This record gives sequence, structure tokens and C-alpha cells, in this order.
Amino acid sequence: MPHNHLLNMQSSKQITLMDTTLRDGEQTQGVSFAPAEKLSLAQALLGRLNVDRIEVASAGVSQGEQEAVKQINDWASANGHLDKVEVLGFVDHTRSVDWIKGAGGKVINLLAKGSEKHCLTQLRQQPEQHIERVRQTIEYARSQGVAVNVYLEDWSNGYSDSPEYVYNFINGIKDLEVGHYMLPDTLGVMSPLEVSEAISDMVSRFPDLAFDFHPHNDYGLATANVMAAVDAGIDSIHCTVNCLGERAGNASLAEVSVVLQDKMGINLNIDEKHIVDVSQMVESFSGKFVSGNAPILGKDVFTQTAGIHADGDKKGNLYVTKLSPERFARKRTYALGKLAGKASLENNLDELGIKLSAEDQKKVLDKVIALGDSKQTVTSEDLPFIIADVLESRDTQRVVLIDSKTSSHLNGESEISLTVSIDGVEHSERGQGNGAYDAFADALDKILASHDDLKRPKLLDYQVHIPKGGKTNALTEASITWELENGRKMTTRGVNSNQVVAAMYATLKAINSTAK
Repeated sequence: MPHNHLLNMQSSKQITLMDTTLRDGEQTQGVSFAPAEKLSLAQALLGRLNVDRIEVASAGVSQGEQEAVKQINDWASANGHLDKVEVLGFVDHTRSVDWIKGAGGKVINLLAKGSEKHCLTQLRQQPEQHIERVRQTIEYARSQGVAVNVYLEDWSNGYSDSPEYVYNFINGIKDLEVGHYMLPDTLGVMSPLEVSEAISDMVSRFPDLAFDFHPHNDYGLATANVMAAVDAGIDSIHCTVNCLGERAGNASLAEVSVVLQDKMGINLNIDEKHIVDVSQMVESFSGKFVSGNAPILGKDVFTQTAGIHADGDKKGNLYVTKLSPERFARKRTYALGKLAGKASLENNLDELGIKLSAEDQKKVLDKVIALGDSKQTVTSEDLPFIIADVLESRDTQRVVLIDSKTSSHLNGESEISLTVSIDGVEHSERGQGNGAYDAFADALDKILASHDDLKRPKLLDYQVHIPKGGKTNALTEASITWELENGRKMTTRGVNSNQVVAAMYATLKAINSTAK
């Protein structure tokens, strides 16, 4: 493939995208869209994301499927999109065409055999017989006012095994009115070099025909193959949202649209700011969720984790690229955890509008790093809890939690084995109670009984807070209000992913704060 050509293509070149999430995407294991979901996705793809064409179903599947397609076509007709809605049909003369017409459709994507092996083995037909039946179906569709595109199923293997079969097939129907000749890498077997050579041949051999490329991702090469296809002269690419599709899926609409624009200077009609929200809609309806590190779409791909990256961005956007989150209505974030640095914390504080002294920032950062050793990441929603916890902590603590082991039974008491350090000397006790925290209080009171100057205040209120959107391993803040001997009230907080441990820390803070 001519490398320099890829880097220097004219930005005036226009490519159209055909999304087949609603048809090929439904071949993903376990995915089946309900009619209302299909309609909502079609409206999002055409009305918000501005995809050029969509393939929404296979003809003849069911009455319910036909009704779903009819709803899509009714909406599309009312909004000027009817010619952009396509349905896969089969070489069955009238059946598929009538099904599509019955759903109000105007375009059939006719699935013909692009491989001689498929023709001879699966259909048990000679190529001439197959061509004649394809012509028969095309002619009937055109007589009914239905536009026709033709898929050459398994074209990649068919071209590799017998290019003459492919040439003869196209020569056998090219006098008919066909809009697009679709070249599928049905099993995802091609490399970029193979794509380049094969499509260059097809385009030069049939310069007056419009070709689409339909890649699959079995070798993880779908996006690279798209680049090769466009470089070779293809003007239309098929893709799906979130790589849905059979086996390893199809080419990702998000990746294809961004790569074509950024790396090849291609003009597209896609509205990038809706790429992520449409992806999330497909996630919700399909039950198939993208990986956290999936390009453009993953929840983590615009998060800087290393402190050195956050520092470079703060000083001069040193780790910012053209692939910016703002393009997709997203924001860059800086992870908090054991790899976090001062700049990571400062970026999060700025986002929250919180100002801390350098000394307090250091305390908070030390706490973040310590939590990161036991919890993979600390979210920005956790940060206010951590700040409150750190700022009310005293530098010197007489009573320090060393270890605790709890066990609870559904219809019985909880038990704890507790170890704390008092003035540097470790003390251990066992406790029981109605719940783990009650057992902790029992064991702690036993330990404090031998220290007249240390006492657990009277508990007035106990509240637990979890950050919104928190997961099962989210940090928990235990906020406990105490009544002191002079009648004054005091509230202390503890933070930990284990809510009982958080309450233990809050309790020890109260004891340390009132220690004589």
C-alpha cells in the first residue's frame, strides 16, 4: 500500500457511511432489538448522528420484524430519510421485495454469492443459473419501484479463490440498474495489503460502478482495512455502533469516522458530538457493553492516570492530542490513586472548585495514595469525603486501629477480634453485638476500660454516605455525631470502602479528639 498516499490524501474527498447495527449488529450472540428500540436507534442514527444510510433488518424474518421496519420507514418518510433506510433481501424473485414493500421500504440490499464455492456448494447452482436468478429478482424489484444494491457475499474469499467468478458475476448484472456493489470481507480474513490490491483491481476494472466495503474484525484489522479500502478508491464504508456483529463484530463506527477524518483528511457527515450518546443507547438496548479502554467510547480513554501526565497537561497540555474528549461531548479526567501526583489532585480540586493550602494538599494526596494501594482508583466523587476526613484528623493519635476481623451470622450476633495501639502499646480484645459495629464498640470499650483518660463518647447519630454513581467498592463515609461530657456535640467522619471500618475510624477520631 502506498504509505505516503494515505498521509497526503486530499481533504475534499467525501466518504459515506452505512450503519448496519440494526441488521448485522443483531447477529451478535444474544442481541435482539425490540421494535421500539429499533425505531429509537434508527431515529438516533439518522436524526442525531447523521449517518448517511442504515440497514435495519433482513426481509422475511417475522411479522413483528416487518412491523418494526414499517415504523422506521413511516418515521423516515415523514422526515426525508426514506431513501436512506435499507433492508437485506434474498435471491427469491418476489418474496423479499414484496416483504420490503409491505413495510413501506424503498431499498433492497440483495444478498448474492460473491464466492464460486458458495454458489456451487451452498446453492448447488452453476454461476450462470445464479446470475439469472439474481437478474430476475433485480428486475422485479425495479418494476416495483424498489432501488437495488447487491451484496457479493464472501467476496474476500471469492476474489482470492476465483477472481474470474467475481468479474463474470458483475459483468452478468452490470447492465441492470444497481446502485451499490457491496464487497464484504464476510469472515474478516483480509489484511490491509490484500484489501488494497483487491479493491484497486475492482475499481480500475469497473470504473463506472459504485462499490461499498463491508469489513469484519476477526483479526482486529477492520479499521486498518477501511483505510486501505478508501485509499484504493472505495466511496462507501459499512460499520456498526460498538463493533456489534457476528463473531468479532464489524468495523466500529466511532473508530472509522474518527480515523478517516484525522488520518486521511476525509470529509464525513457524522455529527461527532453524538457518537458517545448513541453508543450508550446501543449498549443499553443490546446488553453488550464496550470495554473501558475502547477507543473513543470507553469510560477510561480520556482519563490520565500517571501523575507525570497530569503534570505535563497542567504545565502546557503536553499529553493532549487532536483526539480530544471535547469533540465527543466528553471531558478529560485525572485519576486519583497510588500513581497520582500533585497535578492530578490539583486538576480534580480545580474541577470541584476547592482550594486547599499546600500542607493540606499534601495530606490529602498522601491519603489518596494510601487508599490507592487497596483500591484501584479513587473517584472525584470520593474526594470531598477524603478532604473532610483528612482535615479534621489530628496529627497525633493516641489510639490507632491496627487490625480487626469480623464475622456476622444471619440470625445471630456479630463477633469481632480487635487490635488497637494505645500510646504505642498494642491491645487486643474480642467483642460481640447486634451487628459488626456494635461488636466493635463492645471490644473497644473493654480495651478502654483500663485507661481512665480515654472514653468513647455517647453516640447520638450515625449516618453512612456513598458517592452518587458509586460502585460496590466505592469509598464510604461514616459520619457519627457524639455528645460530650459538657453537653457539647461533635461530629467525626471516617472514610473507607468498608463502611464498618469507616465507622471505626470515625469512632477513634472522637476518642482521640477528647483524649485528656
